[in-house]
Parts: sequence; C-alpha cells; structure tokens
Amino acid sequence: MDKLKHVPQTLALLCLMALAGCTVGPKYSKPSAPAPPAFKESAPAAYSQAPPGTWQPAQPQDAQLKGKWWEIFNEPELNALEENLNIDNQNIAQYFQNFMAARAQVRESRAGYYPTLTAQPAFNRSRSGGGFAQTQQNTTNSPSATGTTATTGTNSVSQSTGNITSNDIVLPFDVAWEPDLWGRVRNTVREYSSAAQVSAADLENERLTEQADLAVYFFELRGQDALQDLYNRTIEADRKALELTKVLVETGIDSPESEAQADVTLKDAEATGLGIATNRAIYEHAIATLIGKAASEFSMPVKMLGTPVPAIPVGVPSQLLQRRPDIAAAERTMAQANALIGVETAAFYPSLNLTASGGLQSSLISKLFSLPSLVWSAGASASQLIFDAGLRKNTVAQYTATYNADVAAYRQTVLTAFQQVEDYIATLRVVSGQIAKQQDAVKAANRYLEIAMSRYQTGLDPYLNVITAQTTLLGDQQTEVTLRVSEMTAAVQLIQALGGGWDEKQLPTASEVTSKAEATKAAGH
Repeated sequence: MDKLKHVPQTLALLCLMALAGCTVGPKYSKPSAPAPPAFKESAPAAYSQAPPGTWQPAQPQDAQLKGKWWEIFNEPELNALEENLNIDNQNIAQYFQNFMAARAQVRESRAGYYPTLTAQPAFNRSRSGGGFAQTQQNTTNSPSATGTTATTGTNSVSQSTGNITSNDIVLPFDVAWEPDLWGRVRNTVREYSSAAQVSAADLENERLTEQADLAVYFFELRGQDALQDLYNRTIEADRKALELTKVLVETGIDSPESEAQADVTLKDAEATGLGIATNRAIYEHAIATLIGKAASEFSMPVKMLGTPVPAIPVGVPSQLLQRRPDIAAAERTMAQANALIGVETAAFYPSLNLTASGGLQSSLISKLFSLPSLVWSAGASASQLIFDAGLRKNTVAQYTATYNADVAAYRQTVLTAFQQVEDYIATLRVVSGQIAKQQDAVKAANRYLEIAMSRYQTGLDPYLNVITAQTTLLGDQQTEVTLRVSEMTAAVQLIQALGGGWDEKQLPTASEVTSKAEATKAAGH
C-alpha cells in the first residue's frame, strides 16, 4: 500500500514534465508581400482623355463591397438566382463537406493530447479430469536370520478424486500516454487547424467563383436576347426591303437582280438569327446546373440587356490582401507547411511512453470487488532512434522546401490578384469608352442606310448600295451588343477579383474550426 500511495505523485510529476515540454521547429511568421500604393488603371490620369460616359470606380476609393455583391446590379431576377445558388449549388456543397472533413481532422489530432484507456474484461471457466489423489501403503515386517528386520510385502490402497471446476474473472484497465515533450502533437494540431482554414478559404473561393459564373451567364444570356431582338428587327426590315424591291421590279424601275440580292440578304439574316437560340439555350442550361436544377426543368423568360454598369468601389491594393479568399488560402497553406516542419523536427528527439494497468481478478464474482482482488502495475519507457541513414534529416529538408515553395506560391497569388484587378479596371474603362463611340457609329450607320434607301427608291443608286448600308448597320449594332455584354461581364470579373465583399476576418480562427456555429456560418446557411 505504501508503494501505491506514491503512484499519483509520480504521475503528476510526469504530467508537469510533459506540460513543460518545448515546441521544436521554426516559428511561423507571415511572409511579406509588397503592395503598390494604388491601382494604376484607376488613377484619375487614366480617365483624363476618356470619352464622356466612360465607367469610373466608385468614390471614395476606400469603400468596400458588401457580402451580397450581386445586388449592386439592381437585377431582382439575378438576386433570386444567386440566393438559390448559395443553397443548392452542388460544387459549394462538395467544398463544404471537405471543410467538415478538415474540421474532423483537427479533432482527431487533438486526441493526441490525452492518454488512451482500454478495458479487456475476461471470464474463464476450466475443468480438470479425475485421478489418484490419495495413496495408503501397508508394510509387513518379519525378523531375519541375522536378527534384523526384513520387509516381506507391501499393500497399497489408492482413492480416486472427482473432477475439479475453477473460475477466473478478470476486469483489467490499461492506460497509455505519450507526453508531448517536443510539440509533435501541438504542431500536428497547428497543421490540421491551418488545413481546415485552407479548406474554409477554398469554400469561400468556390462560392465566389460559382456566384460570378452565374452572373456572367446571366448577362451573356441577356446579351443573346438582345442579339435575337436585333436580328428580329433586322429580318423584319429586310423583309420590307424585299417587298419594296419586288414592287420596283414589277413597275420596271429595278431589275430582278436587285430582287434576288434582297432575298439573299433576308435569308442570311434569318439563318443567323435562328442560330442565336443555340447559345441562349446553352447559357440557360448552365444557369440551371449552377442553381442545382435539372436543365430540362428550368427556363428563363426573354428580356433585353438593359442593366447599366454600376460604379464599383475598388479601394487600394493593400486591402486586396485581406479581401480575397484565394490569398487567405495561400497564406494558411504556408502556416500548414511550417507546422509540418515542426512535426518532423520532433522526430529527432526521444519519446517517452507512460503505461499503467490495474483491475480486479478473482475466482468468485462475490469477491471480485474486494481489496484483495486488486491488481496494478505502472511503468515508463523511452525510445530514441540512433541511426536512420539520414531519413529524418531529409524529411525535414523536404518539408522546408515545400514551405519555401508555398511562400513563392503565396506571393505569386498576390501578384496575380493585382494583375486581375488592373486588367478588369482597364477593360471596363476601355470597353465603356468603346460603347460611347460605338453608339455614335450606330447612329451614323442608320443615317447611311436611310440615305441609301432613299436614293434607291428614287432610282439614283442600285440596290447593292442598300445591302452595303444594311450590312454596316447590322455589324455596328452587333458590336454594340457584344461590347455591352463584355462590359457587364468585366464588371462581374472585377468584383470577383476584388474578393466579392469577403474579408479574412470571416475566416474561422484556429480555435473556431471545430465550432458548429462557425461551420454553419461558413456553409452560408
């Protein structure tokens, strides 16, 4: 009992030693990623020579987008589609489950802080066979001729015993614990916590990508509706021109050649107009898939593209480092790689294992829970790998190189983010200026067609001049629609490049990655 009294003290001392253990490996610090003071393409000087009506970023420059960024377009139909996407998009659901798995891995790694307890109750009943358990010997002595006593005979009597049955009842408990002396478990928890944060950032990046794709497809579809309307009006005008040509041919003012030319122009317009339905159907099917519906069960009404491009708050480049989930994912990937170096560095140091077992053992169930039935043992062991042919050293070198590669990937992600923002700002500025000029070109083409048609009707010019004017007007109108769609999609892509209103403060912390409430928030529900 005296020895048993010192066991708690010994275990407490070992626990204090474990808690005082150091964490080996490099300390993580976020690498620098220099950011320019402002976006070049949004500077006032870039707009000094821009045509009237050219798009410009919102002021002040430090304003930020909101979470439901699509509402900036003031399109109720788009708003409803985006809400459905956040709930029913299967790609988002997949990334969310990946995040759930990453959270579970954090909990798995935290189990290494604690000892393991196992119980192996057993019952054994045995029976032995019968045998000669008792022997009685009778000896007869007689005097010999020499005067001594001699043994003349022995009578033996044996008694057979019955079978013997015995019980053995055991209720043992085993405890094993490897104290985290060198931070292997702590670094493992850091690794998986960072991995869960990477997964959370990937989820937000996927959500933003799906939202942006939906908005792009929405405006592309509306662009197809605008093109269809343009061709419907063109076909109607060509039909009237053909009827006019027929009248002029019948009156002898024009020749059958002009009628044939007018007919060819009409048929070409009808064929091209019919093909527009293909692209519209493809965009409609893509939208259905994004919102989690079967393409066969979804349709969108025809509506012209009339949404003006809003002024988008661009902010300053340094803010971009906190607004893009892909940048956050790249930074957390570095933290994960750094923790892995610590995990592998801990392998250089010895490990300590503490074991203890105790329980009850008796042949009778009635005496199992008595003090004499108590059995126990405790021990400790240490191990240190002496030679591994450079395995640990090269493993650490491998993970160090992986970390350095992640640093380069992080900085490249930042540079790409700056590039994308500059690209889409420039695209919006240039395309909006093009639209202003293109609208003037459409007006000029309309006037050209009116003059050509007037001269043809009076017999001054052949119908070929009318065809030329019609082709010019149709091409200019198509270009205007295409530019309007490009402007809208560039606006969506700029918002995506800016992070869509996301902020790194929304990323769950290392202690929150296992929180149910935080996980629900990350799911967007």
